[in-house]
Amino acid sequence: MALIPSIFGGRRSNVFDPFSLDIWDPFEGFPFPSALVSVPSSARDTSAFVNARIDWKETPEAHVFKVDLPGLKKEEVKVEVEEGRVLQISGERSREQEEKNDTWHRVERSSGKFLRRFRLPENTEMDQVRASMENGVLTVTVPKEEEKKPEVKSIQISG
Repeated sequence: MALIPSIFGGRRSNVFDPFSLDIWDPFEGFPFPSALVSVPSSARDTSAFVNARIDWKETPEAHVFKVDLPGLKKEEVKVEVEEGRVLQISGERSREQEEKNDTWHRVERSSGKFLRRFRLPENTEMDQVRASMENGVLTVTVPKEEEKKPEVKSIQISG
């Protein structure tokens, strides 16, 4: 599978690439952070969290996704399966409430929504997807269909 990096931070641009459904920020990787100066702070917060990091590995039995979601509860995360073998993982981290007598010195933890989508291969059992969350790590397991071995019929040789 050929992956063609673009000028936008090594973005994959192959129609067969399962990561091609990811949300893409066209300004990600630009060398000038001043581009965000004119963007409202709420939009910056959302785009900071929109890139929830996900690992996808394939084992002989399943496709396994691991998502780092520190500070989120399982009720704040959604795992959905769409037609066409699309796995969608989304959620939202709320901004901490400000009290009138609080003085903030630094805010680095991001808040906002995230959404990631993956087109899965044809050999997946979409009706048997399982998800669990432990210590801020979401694990989604998509079992693979059993490989159908071709039936081999022995032919008697006459002679």
